[in-house]
Amino acid sequence: MLVVAVGLAFAGSGSHLAAGTKIGGVDVGGMTPARARSVLAARAAALAKVPVTFFAGTRRVRISAYELGVKADWRAAVAAARREGDGFAFVRGYRRLLLRLSPPSINPRATAYRAAVDYEVGVLAAAVDRAARDARLVRRGLRLDVQPGRAGAVLDRSQAAQTIVQALAGFDRTPVALPVRRTAPRVTADELAAAAKLDRRVLSAPVTLALGARRWRLSRWRLASMLLLQHDARSPLRLGGRSANAYFARLSRLVGRPARPAGFAVDGPSVRVVPARPGLGLDVPRTIDGVLAAAQRPGQRVARLVIAETQPSRSTAEARAMGITGLVGSYETFYGGIPNRIHNVELVAHLIDGKLVAPGATFSFNAATGERTAAKGFLEAPVIINGELQTALGGGVCQVSTTVFNAAYEAGLPITERTNHALYISHYPLGRDATVDYPNIDLKFVNDTKRWLLLRTFVGSSSLVVSLYGTPQHRRVVSETAPLRVVARPPVKRSVDRSLKPGEVVVDDPGVPAQTTSVRRRVYAPDGKLLYDNTWYSSYRAEPELVRVGPKKKKPPTAIPLTPIAPMKALP
Repeated sequence: MLVVAVGLAFAGSGSHLAAGTKIGGVDVGGMTPARARSVLAARAAALAKVPVTFFAGTRRVRISAYELGVKADWRAAVAAARREGDGFAFVRGYRRLLLRLSPPSINPRATAYRAAVDYEVGVLAAAVDRAARDARLVRRGLRLDVQPGRAGAVLDRSQAAQTIVQALAGFDRTPVALPVRRTAPRVTADELAAAAKLDRRVLSAPVTLALGARRWRLSRWRLASMLLLQHDARSPLRLGGRSANAYFARLSRLVGRPARPAGFAVDGPSVRVVPARPGLGLDVPRTIDGVLAAAQRPGQRVARLVIAETQPSRSTAEARAMGITGLVGSYETFYGGIPNRIHNVELVAHLIDGKLVAPGATFSFNAATGERTAAKGFLEAPVIINGELQTALGGGVCQVSTTVFNAAYEAGLPITERTNHALYISHYPLGRDATVDYPNIDLKFVNDTKRWLLLRTFVGSSSLVVSLYGTPQHRRVVSETAPLRVVARPPVKRSVDRSLKPGEVVVDDPGVPAQTTSVRRRVYAPDGKLLYDNTWYSSYRAEPELVRVGPKKKKPPTAIPLTPIAPMKALP
């Protein structure tokens, strides 16, 4: 009975919160749940625009609950507080007695505008986050120093966001610290001490390179420019970088002999294989190992160069297996014009000379020559642009593309891309000209044979020959060329020449009409089988007739008749 009596004495009213109950730091003990919710909501509304100062490191920012849309769930918080001190009769009394000894403080659950919270946390993180810096070796001239590392800092974004929202949901407006983690550098100065000692020994004196009786001196300064400083204690000693690459490449040219790949020599209609020749080259990795070993010795700092045989990119057997034994097709065109045009013809002919086309592969004129630029040596010469003859970079290139087209045409190869010139050019075979313009207008043909093709160009004083060599196919090519047909008269361009008499007409250029033609090619195999039957159509624009006319006759001035004026009568 005493136990029950004590419990009932402290039980209080079940409709009120237990004495000493705090929600968000506010004492709501003895209040009804409705009253507690009202008090808490009013307090939150009063503090909604009062900012809290949050700090992380030296960075401080003031944020209010209103800015982030923070809303506390007071109903759930009051319900949780009520459950803490609830129960049947004397049981409730003992619970509330315990709560008096250890009053509960309940923090409400809160929601916020996530994007706004993330933005504020991101601003803080940008100011706080700092990557740890590892200790590293620093070279100043021939001197090596160890630069100490530095600890970093990282804002715990997830925890910071929770802390900000929870603080703004409460009523305390004192500054709040945000969680910042310290990150230690991965490499310390002590760990690099041994590496620094080794590097100083490497740079302590020059190294002599030897090959037979020949000697080269590798100075301390050169060693320093090639030495790759270690990142940590486990990094090996190395030489490298642009300075090392340039030095050993130059040394390799001095002591080595380049390998010569197997090639092809043309002898009239036949081709013979020029045997490959192995070369001698500097074994750079093994030579560097020798240099580093010598550089670590206190005396006798001599490193022997390591020479190794180098293999050509194409062996004699590989060249023979390509099946390039004779002429497949050839064509010759003649050229002239200004020196710049002849220069461009020779230049682009050399760019495609020696190109190899694999079985089944497509030869692209633009891919073989690349863009025609001044950096490659191309000059300005006459060229057709938008149907008009102008001067531009690379004039004359189409002479070569036309010759290549006709060589593939005569070889009976499939031609997959070809475009005629905008204007008719009489010194090219009728309907068999081919223009190119990088990168859009190209000339392409396919090697449909089972062996490789070799394209060779032969530039003479006034002519260009393009030949395709491979395994002779003995194909028969039959051509039918339609006559050049006029489809439209040339337009007339008139201009007034005041040096001519009125009505006088002088024709400076009769112009050229718009014309069209076509060429049909049938290709037969040696057994008479028809392989290809193709027709290429060519349409050429008209060139205007240029006419000068005299000015019009001037008309004499027209006389204006005068009307007689009657004399005025005197006024009365």
